[in-house]
Amino acid sequence: MQNILAKGSGKSGEWAMYIGRWQPWHAGHRWLINQQLNQGKKVLIAIRDVEPDEKNPWPPQQVLMNISKELGDLIIKGVIRIIIVPDIESINFGRGVGYDVIEHIPPAEIGEISATKIREANGK
Repeated sequence: MQNILAKGSGKSGEWAMYIGRWQPWHAGHRWLINQQLNQGKKVLIAIRDVEPDEKNPWPPQQVLMNISKELGDLIIKGVIRIIIVPDIESINFGRGVGYDVIEHIPPAEIGEISATKIREANGK
């Protein structure tokens, strides 16, 4: 697994994690991570290691480079980490695991952003 590491070591509860394909990175994704960054939290972005296809034209290493270019200042600042994780089929947890599961509901203009339309507009 490849990682983009932030400075320092995160203590328990310091990092908010987002798992996705990020194909491509767009304003909706930035809005999403800003929900935690704006609260002073650090963010771990996990890129699912999916096989390239029509909906996933870039391999995970390219996605990592694309996001790193967009968020380089935050990586250097130590508030973003990016990792590649195996493709997942579910997220599971037991009781009393010590973290929250949080859903962020975006405003309409963010919720309407379509990665499919962005890929199509860019010939991918």
